[in-house]
Amino acid sequence: MADRGRPRNFDREKSLAKAMELFWEKGYEGASMAELTATMGIGSPSLYAAFGSKEGLFREAVDLYRATDGAAVWQETLAATSAYGAVEAFLMSSAREFSRIDKPSGCFIILSALHSTQASAAVGADVSAKRARNVEILAEKLAQGVQSGEIDEGVNVEAVARFLITVQQGMSIQARDGARRQKLEEIAHSALVAWQALTRDDSLAQNRDTTVLRTHS
Repeated sequence: MADRGRPRNFDREKSLAKAMELFWEKGYEGASMAELTATMGIGSPSLYAAFGSKEGLFREAVDLYRATDGAAVWQETLAATSAYGAVEAFLMSSAREFSRIDKPSGCFIILSALHSTQASAAVGADVSAKRARNVEILAEKLAQGVQSGEIDEGVNVEAVARFLITVQQGMSIQARDGARRQKLEEIAHSALVAWQALTRDDSLAQNRDTTVLRTHS
């Protein structure tokens, strides 16, 4: 017998995708159970039977986002053959993806669970951990630039990655406030202007300059 409240043509994956977009638009706390069931086209018993709880539904929605809409940014970033190319892809693809007219604006991972209550603390901690992991992934990509000589050895790649992630998070908020792709790309270009300063070890630069001066004196 079908679960009570579940329509005969219930499609779990399509219903999950609809829930993902509602969470993306309104956040975990903002998306009520009534809105979720209405959006998904199922009753509450069916939601609980299929996903266990609102939290369980949200966690699956996060995983779906990371595998689909959220994947493009990291695929392009990790596919880049240089550290600069990776950063450029990271920021420019973020500008494109955050401003799509067929999806909620901004980034699901950045925006969906910023304000956690006691009841949603576990959800907030999980999403926060995923944001922290993004810093690590970008830092690992930048570390390859150190190995290749593109970035000075003394550069703190984690700090650079954290700066770039912060820029991206700001772009997500700007997109939610209505900024379109061109405006977001302007932010990305401004961050890219700082590339030389971010990837140059000042102490090494000073040593190089001193050596040059001594050589020519």
